Amino acid sequence: MAYWLVKSEPDVFSWDDLVKAGKKGTAWTGVRNHGAKLHLMAMKPGEKVFYYHSNADKAVVGIGEVVKAAYPDPTAESGPWVSPDIRAVEPLKKPVGLADAKVDPVLKGMVLVNNSRLSVQPVTDAEWKHICKLGGVKA
Repeated sequence: MAYWLVKSEPDVFSWDDLVKAGKKGTAWTGVRNHGAKLHLMAMKPGEKVFYYHSNADKAVVGIGEVVKAAYPDPTAESGPWVSPDIRAVEPLKKPVGLADAKVDPVLKGMVLVNNSRLSVQPVTDAEWKHICKLGGVKA
């Protein structure tokens, strides 16, 4: 199983907004970066995602799940953009901030640490387990 991290500005679409979307989840729309698009296309139903608040909090705040594989993004006016559906699973008991990740030896190779601008990114098994531990949830 692959693990992922998706980023959103909390004032645009927050963790609470994802929770409000319910079990059905919501389309993860608006990604307009080809690298991130490739990651969206690789996501499979059942795979887990870290939900990251960018800008203000700069922290992983929750765990979500892919509920529908990528399909054409309904918000795209043109281009090959895609959108999977994602739902909230559980919040982290303690958010894991970017500043903490940058000084953590286990997370030094994480895409988030080395390319923090990429809005959708893969997460390794070891990174997943470590962030879950730091966040106070079961991996």
